[in-house]
Amino acid sequence: MQSYFLLRVLIHKDPYTLLIAVLLSAQSTDAGVNKITPKLFKKADNPHDMIKLSVPEIREIIKPVGLSPMKSKGIYGLSKIIINKHNGKVPCDLESLESLPAVGHKTASVVMSQAFGEPMFPVDTHIHRLMFRWGLSSGKNVVKTEKDAKRLFPKKLWNKLHLQIIYYGRERSPARGWDIHNDPITLKIGRKPIINKSLNH
Repeated sequence: MQSYFLLRVLIHKDPYTLLIAVLLSAQSTDAGVNKITPKLFKKADNPHDMIKLSVPEIREIIKPVGLSPMKSKGIYGLSKIIINKHNGKVPCDLESLESLPAVGHKTASVVMSQAFGEPMFPVDTHIHRLMFRWGLSSGKNVVKTEKDAKRLFPKKLWNKLHLQIIYYGRERSPARGWDIHNDPITLKIGRKPIINKSLNH
């Protein structure tokens, strides 16, 4: 899966811009986020400049990625907290990150992994889908999928492997328009009922 590692990345230059980009990517695509972050970061690429913008100004810039009312309030709110509570720097522990507005466990895990190099296995919809297709997790929920991934894979591989699985899922094993003949991993190790159903379509 080496070729699927870092095929596309969110535009960022430091932990703060990565945090904003990951927050924006919720229910959006990396490509969509990368279209609007240059404009946003030109105006504000740090928390001090971000709070000089109003929430409506932020919302207007990020509107194309969707969920802009919630995301704009989150960006403004977390920027204020980073200044007031963390001396203007993105906190480097999971609990503090998760306490920020509009930052959930997955976003916090991505920042811990990609900005600070801490071993994490953030689970998005692609990983959740593939772990089930491959018979590596029950598919009950993302919490269970994350636990199963951490149990199955060596910790030293987590930060790289979760990205590889995401990009493999996008290219070879999507939720819609899936052609199992282009998905060698599922063909080889996938759940038999899923393989048979796909082959019979």
